[in-house]
Parts: sequence; structure tokens; C-alpha cells
Amino acid sequence: MSFLTPSVANNTPMSFSVGTAARLCAALLAWLLAGGLALAQTQGPKVSHFTLDNGLDLVVIPDHRAPIITHMIWYKVGAADEVPGKSGIAHFLEHLMFKGTKKNPAGKFSQVVATIGGQENAFTSQDYTGYYQRVPKQYLKEMMDFEADRMTGLVLTDQVVLPERDVILEERNQRIDNNPRAKLGEQIDAALYLNEPYHKPVIGWRHEMEQLTRNDALAFYRKYYAPNNAIVVVAGDVDPDAVLVDARDTYGKVPKTHEFAPRIRPTEPPPVAARALTLADPRVEQPLLTRSYLVPSFATARAGVSEALEVLAHILGHGANSRLYTALVVGKKSAVAASAWYDSNALDMTSFGVYGVPAPGVALPDLEKQIDEVITAIAADGVTAQELERAKTRLIADAIYAADSQIALARWYGTVLTTGGKIEDVAGWPARIRRVTAQQVQQAAQRWLQKKRSVTGYLVKAPAAAAAAAKPDKRT
Repeated sequence: MSFLTPSVANNTPMSFSVGTAARLCAALLAWLLAGGLALAQTQGPKVSHFTLDNGLDLVVIPDHRAPIITHMIWYKVGAADEVPGKSGIAHFLEHLMFKGTKKNPAGKFSQVVATIGGQENAFTSQDYTGYYQRVPKQYLKEMMDFEADRMTGLVLTDQVVLPERDVILEERNQRIDNNPRAKLGEQIDAALYLNEPYHKPVIGWRHEMEQLTRNDALAFYRKYYAPNNAIVVVAGDVDPDAVLVDARDTYGKVPKTHEFAPRIRPTEPPPVAARALTLADPRVEQPLLTRSYLVPSFATARAGVSEALEVLAHILGHGANSRLYTALVVGKKSAVAASAWYDSNALDMTSFGVYGVPAPGVALPDLEKQIDEVITAIAADGVTAQELERAKTRLIADAIYAADSQIALARWYGTVLTTGGKIEDVAGWPARIRRVTAQQVQQAAQRWLQKKRSVTGYLVKAPAAAAAAAKPDKRT
């Protein structure tokens, strides 16, 4: 699992992203190499895990540096769990959860958080939906009471649902329809996942979003929002036993209405052909290419494979010392940007990506050929001992540095637990990265970065006149 969790595409009502920890200083790296890693692991937070009688999981991460807490509730449901034809309902319900209950009318929860100087947020992904508050520690139980109330007490009418549907449609306009890069990414996902539900966007397809109703939202809410489908994560200046008492007094009073079967989704067939697509848009300022490979996530991979992919992504395309950057940006000067990434946090198969922006005068097919040459070289000849050590040290340093954030800690645990992992998987991640060998990295490149497992997308500028002519006839 990746400790640098990517931002969820559809965070609302306020933006949220886990800050990157890539800006590490040389002193921190020296400290790690001198043995700081072992010290950090032995002095890390002692995480407590409880399960209430109604099935709700509670994770407590003590952090006594400041009298504040981060309270998160994660529901094990996301866009990939939606009924076909109702894309976007998970994200739509995330919005509607702020519309109030009989006990706490619309706006009261947010007003209380703002009054006490706190922060709140919500986010939806393919595999989970989450809500959080960051407040002074004395308000923890009040936050729990609010969340426990709206777990089953949400009140929805057409008067609040229909205007909010317009809000998510406008959000799609801003995030996807008016963003050529986002549109390209959406199309790549649709082509990469032939059978798994990850092929549809978290925010939803517009024509299906337009048809979402109050009854759709209530049906989804009643099916998935329940204590035995939720995980509460509390990080901050707290005592685990006291948190458990508060959780029992709030969440513990919410009855579970039904049992939840394991989330078993359609799986991908073995890839047999490389796919490619081109998106032309008059708003494109700079052409680019991006490619996604279908690869295992931490939850679906055999032992060591996900970690090898993490290291491979770092060596291939993370930072100025990466293979892609040194070969294309510094060496051949055929690109102005080049990178790679791997998203291990998924319940099902996931993606490994490469990206490049050509230098002026360089055609996208030529840049693609050069990217392929870099990948082929790693598959054929492997990586150096220096590259391996530098990548592993950086990855572990990133994890330790980013763990200094209370919100990041809470988010790591929530993400892992809602995508098939266990608590011990988080604490054991640095040690597993340290065990990755050069042979494992080479094997990962050979097996998983095969062209037939990929979708390559070109983003190019289209003449305004051509784009206007290509607009669909709304009468059809």
C-alpha cells in the first residue's frame, strides 16, 4: 500500500489532499541511513483496535503533541459498488449527507465544527466513502454523536436532493468536462478496466447523474450506511479506553439492520491487446501522453509484488534521478516532464502509470518510443544497487516524514482497512519495502509492464473549428 495516498478525485464539500512528503532534506536521509528507521518504528504510535457489539470497527492512534483530534468515519462502499446505470450515486450521497437529520437539521453539524474552530471534509473513491472532522479533543464525543445520528437518520426531500444534483453536475463540469487532462484520464480508465467496475468515474457519467433521484440516494444509503459496514478512526490526544467508552455511548447505540456479504466484484480477463486513444481538444496548451498498465494492488498481489511495484515506480519516474527524467528530460531533451506512479490502494486490480510531456518539436509517437526504451531496459537489465537503495530509502523516509501528520495517519489506516488490508500491514510497510530486491523489481517490470496490459492516451490540441463541428447533435 502506498503511504503517499493520492487525493480522491471528488472531495466535497471542501478540497482535501494528503500533502506530499517528497521534499525531504538530506539530513533526514542521513538520519535514516544511520539507523533512524529502526528508532522510528520502535517509537511509533501504539494503535488500538476495537469492534463494538453492533459490528463497527474502531481504530485509535494516540498522538499527544497537541490537544486536538482527527475523527474519521469510513464506509466500505464506493463508486465501484454502485448498481449499473446509477453511476455517481456514492458521491451524490456524500453530498446529501450534509443535508441534516430530524435531530440535527441541515447546517447544524457544520456550524458547530466551524464555531469551535474545527475543520471538516468528505471524500469518495471507488472503494470507500469517508467523512472527517479535526477539532479540539474535548469535542470528540460530540463529533461521534453527530456522525452516529446521520448514519441512519438522514432526512431527504426532493427540495434538497434536486438542487444538490445540479451541484454535482456543475462539479463534473469543473473537474472533468472543462479539464482535458481529466477527460483523458477518464477515457483511459474506461478502456483499461474491461470488466471491473473501476471503468466508470467516481463522479459518474453525466447522462446517468442527470437521472439520479431521491429514491436512488435513499436506497443506496439504507443498503450501505450501517455500523457493521463502517470503520471509525480517531487520531490525536486521546486515551484509547476513553475513546472506546465514547464510541459505545454514541455509535454503539446504532443498531445494525442487516449483514454484509464480502465485496466480490467482476474480475478482469487476462489482457491480450494494447489499447490506444487520442483526445483532441482546442483548450489543450501542451500535448502529452499518459499510459496506464493493469497491475495488482496490495490487496490482490502475491507477497512482495506490490512493494516491488512501488520501488519500480520510484526508480522509473520519481524525481530528477529517475530513469525517465534522466533519459528524456536531461539526456535526450525530448521531454520537459516525465514521471511514473503506482496506486496500490485498491480492493481489486489497480494501475501503474507513466507520463510524458514532449519538448517543442518532438512528436508524441517519438516520445512514446523513447519511454518504451527506458522501460525495456529495466526489464532486460534490471536496476543498479544504488538505484535500489536510493528508492527504498526515499520511500521509507517519505512514509516516516508524512506520518508526522495526524490526518495522514488516520487516512492511511482508513484507506488500508477499506481496501482489504489489516492494521499490521501499515506498521509493516517500511520493513517490506526494505526487503525488496533488485531481482523482484526487474521481474515486476518484465511481468506487469507489458504493452498488452496497457492503455496509452495522447492529448493533443484540436482546432477550434474542428472541435465545434464535432459537437454532438443534441436532438438525437
